[in-house]
Amino acid sequence: MQKFLQTKIFILLLCLGLFLVMPLFLTPYMLDFMIVIFLFAFLASAWDIIGGYAGQLSLGHAAFFGIGAYTSTYLYVNQNISPWIGMIAGALLATFVAIILGFLCFRYGLKGPFFALATLAFAEVLRLVATNWGAIGGALGILIPLTGDSFVKFTFMEKINYYYIIFFMMIFSALIVSFIDRSKMGLYLMAIRENEDTAESAGVDTTKYKLLAISISAFLTGMGGTFYAQYVMYISPNEVFGIPLSIEIILRSIIGGSGTVLGPVLGAFVLGPLAEWARVYLGGYSGVHLMIYGGIVMLVVLVMPNGIGPRLWDLVRRYEGKVNV
Repeated sequence: MQKFLQTKIFILLLCLGLFLVMPLFLTPYMLDFMIVIFLFAFLASAWDIIGGYAGQLSLGHAAFFGIGAYTSTYLYVNQNISPWIGMIAGALLATFVAIILGFLCFRYGLKGPFFALATLAFAEVLRLVATNWGAIGGALGILIPLTGDSFVKFTFMEKINYYYIIFFMMIFSALIVSFIDRSKMGLYLMAIRENEDTAESAGVDTTKYKLLAISISAFLTGMGGTFYAQYVMYISPNEVFGIPLSIEIILRSIIGGSGTVLGPVLGAFVLGPLAEWARVYLGGYSGVHLMIYGGIVMLVVLVMPNGIGPRLWDLVRRYEGKVNV
């Protein structure tokens, strides 16, 4: 066990060092590619707190992402407030909304598919509101003005700056998940996931801990919305509140291994290249790349229902066992 832990730490430190120096040798296209992977790894880790550990299938995390994106963008474009401040404001607003949504769902016992449908409907309602609300750009969205390099305004001419920001955001989210995983809260959430009624009968305040989980998850997701807005410099309702975004976030967590610290990150690194490969080489055939992409995802889920992460660490353990023998 000690040997396995040392090997795991060595692999993680090696990857960390590699990612720190990697942007010095990447083209702008590859930088963009890595930024997207890091962003989805960050978002998948955030979703995993409520979806993987607490076992509450949220299909509407795009709602929190969109709230974060629109809050910071509106404050920046209309009030000239730094997006860094807007990021916190958007994350707090997303958390407030998540608490209200979670309280209503958990208070009245919405579980499983009913909770999933409630979150899905909520995100769709927000998308329609944003589409028809002229004060925040309506269907046209909001274009963020480019003012040159400015850390305060969260605008940079070189993508390498965005690379390091989202990279450390990804590390931050993974550390939070790791802390939860090792804490009493993590044990309570896993108990709720396995059998909520049994956990409640054992004295766990299930409503309280599910609200904590969705609050932390929404806060991080709202931060991701701000980063996306500042990186793309444009947001629209369909992009930041759309159902496809929620599904993409969930897939990365499930493929990598939901309810684990590094599973969502690994899932992002697997599905990111797969999605790009399908788009580049099969995108010329209408819908074919999506079919192939979906088919491979289904195959991975069927072969490795617990995700790639647990299977990968199991292979490392077996290899170490053979070496020690």
